[in-house]
Amino acid sequence: MRIYLINPSNPAVSLTKITGWSKLNRCRVWKPLGLLILARLTPVEWEVEVIDENLGPVDYARMPRPDLVGITAFTSQAPRAYQIATYFRELHVPVVMGGIHASMCPNEALRYVDAVVTGEAELKWSKVLENVQAGKLESIYVGGLIQVENVPVARHELFAGQYYFGSIQTTRGCPLNCSFCSVTAFNGGEFRHWPVEHVIKELRQIKEKIILFVDDNLIGTRSDHIAHTKELFRAMIREGLTKPWICQATINLADDDELLNLAQKAGCMGVFIGFESPTVEGLVAVHKRFNIRRDQDFRYVVQRIQRHGILVAGSFIMGIDTDQRGISDITARACDEYGVDMANVLILTPLPGTALYKDLEQQGRILATNYPEDWKYYTLAHPVFKFKNFTWEELTAETNRFNDLFYSYPKILRRVLRVAIHNWRRPRKVLVSLVANLTYQHNQRSNRGIYSNRRAGVLP
Repeated sequence: MRIYLINPSNPAVSLTKITGWSKLNRCRVWKPLGLLILARLTPVEWEVEVIDENLGPVDYARMPRPDLVGITAFTSQAPRAYQIATYFRELHVPVVMGGIHASMCPNEALRYVDAVVTGEAELKWSKVLENVQAGKLESIYVGGLIQVENVPVARHELFAGQYYFGSIQTTRGCPLNCSFCSVTAFNGGEFRHWPVEHVIKELRQIKEKIILFVDDNLIGTRSDHIAHTKELFRAMIREGLTKPWICQATINLADDDELLNLAQKAGCMGVFIGFESPTVEGLVAVHKRFNIRRDQDFRYVVQRIQRHGILVAGSFIMGIDTDQRGISDITARACDEYGVDMANVLILTPLPGTALYKDLEQQGRILATNYPEDWKYYTLAHPVFKFKNFTWEELTAETNRFNDLFYSYPKILRRVLRVAIHNWRRPRKVLVSLVANLTYQHNQRSNRGIYSNRRAGVLP
């Protein structure tokens, strides 16, 4: 029995054409860990091939006909996922789809695939395979939330040497439940940790020189979360597993000197923090009240993290109902005041399953509704709904202005020199700072070109 597990391409991050500046795209994608875990869970009688279309074009017609196809997809990948599913179903190959989009839109997905697994697929994968072998595939498998200690180590060796980052996940779930985020709907509001010994075992199998922790929030929000994270870092140090790594975390990372010291010794070289909005009104609007606690001084937060040799990348959202014209200048000024090493500005996007989607749908404000085709625009870089204070052109002009302000070459040079002054004994960190700034600049320019083509009608 042969099975293909497929991660569809996404035009915004595809590595299919690696020429010139697009080589920087290697810093924008990482291994499809969910598929690599399912590959580990697949019995030996199945011949498994995991395919990531972001690594290059795939000629399915030249490949052996499989007995089953499994597809995962974020919302912006859904149109391509359905194309792949249609191709294989025409060959009478059963297709199963999982991942966050199919979990939030199962009825839509079932128009294109034979079965949908909602939630965390590890719980139902063995049953799916048994049913396929018996010719009794069901339409819906409700995965729910698994006890993470029962999740096996991903098969990292299947993509050895093909990604810039190694990747690993050590937690699932998020208690913050921001209005724009579907993590809580998909992975639940309870913060679940993999056992430390499990993470150590998996880290030993990762061969890449830099590791990305793909957790939505590596450290958590409570004292017991922090205590567990400290134990993980201590184990990494003790076992000598201190390759450079990058993670996502909340601003409370700066509250604990011991945590920062351990993170630095364990290899942390950069942290991605969701500041979301430079205004209190914006934070309230997207339910990110965690960032308003104690009148938090974000410059102080950033500096405390940086003093431990850790780079800080800030993420911001534009298009919130409280935003006014000129938000680009306000955000760029905030980034300079905070002293972040990199910044990423996203356009507010109502992803299925979020409170934001429900609210905007009820208000009749979502305009990109030619589903499933329009899902490809739900990349967090393109307008898809009617903003309160901007036309689509005005908002994209704001994001373009932010990038012109923050990613001008003089400002990039100034930030990289600042990193060099404080990290003169760590040349790799200086190089990472330079590459990251140029990558973000390139990403934003790519988004600008894609949006211009879309407006001009080149893209359907």
